Amino acid sequence: MALLLNTHFHLAIDNLRRNRGRTFLSALGIAIGVASIVLILSLTGGINNLISANSDKANADLILVRPSTGKDATENIISELTSNSQFVKSNLTLEDVKTIDKISEVSAVAPIAASTSAIKIGDRTIQGINIVATNQEFSNVTSLHLKNGQFLDSSLRKNVAVLGYNIAIQQFGGTEAITKTFTYNGQHFMVVGVLDEVNDPINYNGINIDESIIIDINYASTFESSIQIQQIDVRTATTDAVPKATELIKQNLTEAKNGDQSFSVITSSEDMHPAGSLLSIVSSMLTLVASISLIVGGVGIMNIMLVSVSERTREIGIRKSVGASSGNILLQFLFESIILSVMGGILGFALGYIGAFIISLITPFAPHISWQILAITGAVSLIVGVLFGIYPAIKAARKDPIASLKFYR
Repeated sequence: MALLLNTHFHLAIDNLRRNRGRTFLSALGIAIGVASIVLILSLTGGINNLISANSDKANADLILVRPSTGKDATENIISELTSNSQFVKSNLTLEDVKTIDKISEVSAVAPIAASTSAIKIGDRTIQGINIVATNQEFSNVTSLHLKNGQFLDSSLRKNVAVLGYNIAIQQFGGTEAITKTFTYNGQHFMVVGVLDEVNDPINYNGINIDESIIIDINYASTFESSIQIQQIDVRTATTDAVPKATELIKQNLTEAKNGDQSFSVITSSEDMHPAGSLLSIVSSMLTLVASISLIVGGVGIMNIMLVSVSERTREIGIRKSVGASSGNILLQFLFESIILSVMGGILGFALGYIGAFIISLITPFAPHISWQILAITGAVSLIVGVLFGIYPAIKAARKDPIASLKFYR
């Protein structure tokens, strides 16, 4: 049996070599489909790894409180992303921050009210600046480090700001920006600190700290009609205190809001990043779309194999006349289809990984290649080869040897 399979394998290889151009184009159809799937899976895997890095042991004592629509996590994320008034839905307030801060298991609480607005530096008006309103606990909760100056402090004057590393360099001429001033929403602010580079644009806060200006949320509430808190970061005194603190936060906030439970409490054991669930959905949908190109490639293989069966009708007749069974003929052509598909899979895997690596050069995450992706690639290639090669193989196996011997090209 092993000798017979070896013979079929070498016959298939010899025939594919005789038609190199046709073989390459057929394999290319499969390669494009496989490359698309590898590209999607490796890039989404890289993003997931980056997101997971924010939910490691360093954040085991972290709890997040976010507004919720009462739907499940995925529906809530989609609803927020498709709504133009997602921040208006937030029912979190500064009173909630005080309620959480009273819990003995809690060591630090930092609200986050993020927005994009214009600022004025001298005579320059700069649009699209990330403004983050929070309190002095934010640097401790998020483990931020200062490059120069100091962070927000309740004992200081209120109209002060802390700059992210990139915003300091791009808009204020460098990290030595202490005492420089700007105007935001008609209010004058003085820079008292510049943060060290974080280089973590994808994090559980959903904020690119390097590109943000941080101001005091209590001061912001005095000149903004309705401050909208998108998230409250909570650190517990110990990791063991997280379960109890989580339950107390839920209980105390529900009581403070007169039974309103339109908020969610998330721990590091869950998906902290707001895009995590949505990413899984998008990845699945993109993979499904990419699979369509595999069907196209499979149809191409079937077409080429049918042409090959037609061209080699006389060969089939000769083989049958000297004792080859229908099963032998079927295996011979099925081997060709599988080899053609697997070749395309190998080429596609290489192209997909190269494409993911090139994209990673301009993004903050590295492509993720695992044995699961390799296994999926191999399995998909094998299945496509069998599914789209079985019909031409059966057609070849059923040919009448007498009629086949009479066939002339």
